[in-house]
Amino acid sequence: MPDFQDAPPSLFRSFRHRNFRLFFSGQLVSLLGTWMQSVAQAWLVYRLTHSAVLLGVTGFVGQIPGFFVAPIGGIVADRHRRHRIVVVTQSCAMALALVLAALTLTHAVEVWHILVLAALLGMVNAFDIPARQSFIAEMVGPRDMANAIALNSSMVTGSRIIGPAIGGILVSLVGEGWCFLLNGVSYIAVIAGLLAMQLPPHERVAQTASRLEHMREGFRFASETLPIRHLLILLGIVSLAGMPYAVLMPIFAQEVLHGNSRTMGILMSMAGAGALLGAIALALRRGLRGLGQWIALSAAVFGAFLIAFSFSRVVWLSAILLIPVGFAMQLQMSGTNTLLQAMVPDRLRGRLMSVFVMMFLGMAPFGSLLAGALAKIVGAPVTVALGGVACLVGAVVFWRKLPGLQLQARAVLAERERETREREEAGKS
Repeated sequence: MPDFQDAPPSLFRSFRHRNFRLFFSGQLVSLLGTWMQSVAQAWLVYRLTHSAVLLGVTGFVGQIPGFFVAPIGGIVADRHRRHRIVVVTQSCAMALALVLAALTLTHAVEVWHILVLAALLGMVNAFDIPARQSFIAEMVGPRDMANAIALNSSMVTGSRIIGPAIGGILVSLVGEGWCFLLNGVSYIAVIAGLLAMQLPPHERVAQTASRLEHMREGFRFASETLPIRHLLILLGIVSLAGMPYAVLMPIFAQEVLHGNSRTMGILMSMAGAGALLGAIALALRRGLRGLGQWIALSAAVFGAFLIAFSFSRVVWLSAILLIPVGFAMQLQMSGTNTLLQAMVPDRLRGRLMSVFVMMFLGMAPFGSLLAGALAKIVGAPVTVALGGVACLVGAVVFWRKLPGLQLQARAVLAERERETREREEAGKS
């Protein structure tokens, strides 16, 4: 299997690329605000409604565009300049955050406002994520791509440690509106970084097929390439059954652990701390060998510790149990992203990333809706435990298929390595 062993063994080797440094620093500031808003929005919905169902509905409407709109976002990412797409989507996200801040600070906010704005942000993300994930490969090239994906994930999860904690404190001190306002302002950093980049002229590729045929081509590649298909199925299972634990966090914080918004911030920050460790572990890897085993084990660990978390009734124990939950979740998600990007041809990168979005973010809304309804019937702890069991079953099935999938993955990766060398030789000549 091509292992890219000639890549420098540095944790921060992707920072050699100026554009990636600009991207990283801007995103770091912006994502702090994003996680603050995530905590504040969930707490605002629960404060207004005290409804587990509406918590699930909020998660559903915010993520469902990832399932239906992401395929269009993938086509756009493969047909147009990805840098420009990300500038536009980040600007739209900033506007939506400022609108929510204005409604909340003027005490005019109602639940339907939150649902509409969450749905609009979900549509923005359906275009943003395929373009942004594909743009990472453009910024650093194939040799440093795995490291850049891992560092990007570490940035996301590092902000997840600090953002929820700050958000929980701000909600208890000054209310949710200030979290939304700070999030809106934080987008200035990422937009400024994107505009400061120095990029080569965009070469438009002549498009002979229709948009529908382009969409089908992306789905065919994902379906017919068996390692990719099974990676996506496992990701979808974990997203559907396991990830909705985060939607139910206000219930755990207030009703199960008898805390408040600050308790919820602590819990989410501990999951973020584990996720940061997972991202760093992935960034320290030099190659792809053995990553499939890591992904299978991560799904199993994620499920097992979710079950343990569901039984805890002590704040400090719940917080500790969320560290391996975050660690395993991050390893599986980022590891899957790394293998997918290594196996996909560049011309299909945006479309495959859109399928990734469908399985990671697009399945989550169905899980959120189901979790909210199920939690009303059997309670949040039982709901989370059942999700953990489903993740364990998915991990076992994937592990049993892994030896055959590895053989096929080696052939696909060898083809991508050959294409990369041909492009490099053509560029030199």
